[in-house]
Amino acid sequence: QVQLEESGGGLAQAGGSLRLSCRTSGIMFRNYNMGWYRQGPGKQREAVATISSGGTTSTVNSVKGRFTISRDNAKNMVYLQMNSLKPEDTAVYYCNARFAPLPVREYWGQGTQVTVSS
Repeated sequence: QVQLEESGGGLAQAGGSLRLSCRTSGIMFRNYNMGWYRQGPGKQREAVATISSGGTTSTVNSVKGRFTISRDNAKNMVYLQMNSLKPEDTAVYYCNARFAPLPVREYWGQGTQVTVSS
């Protein structure tokens, strides 16, 4: 059974930091592209940061220079270090695992709330 479990969310003040963690099980983690997505109030879910199975990273422009995604293949975990948080970063953050070769396999965590106060 595939499980993705996020942790590390909570309340932070603007300018503060949080580190999200996603523990995975039931997948060959090193073969999966991993990502963090978020959905703010009244907004569509958006990709925040991704890291390929080979370690190539990408971040959305709104978090560049503030958020860093990383992975630990030995621990089957992916992280999102969030610095210089802004109120507009408030959202539910989801961990995503995607195996691109056909057939595509994709899994989601249940989400963790991040709230940034001004």
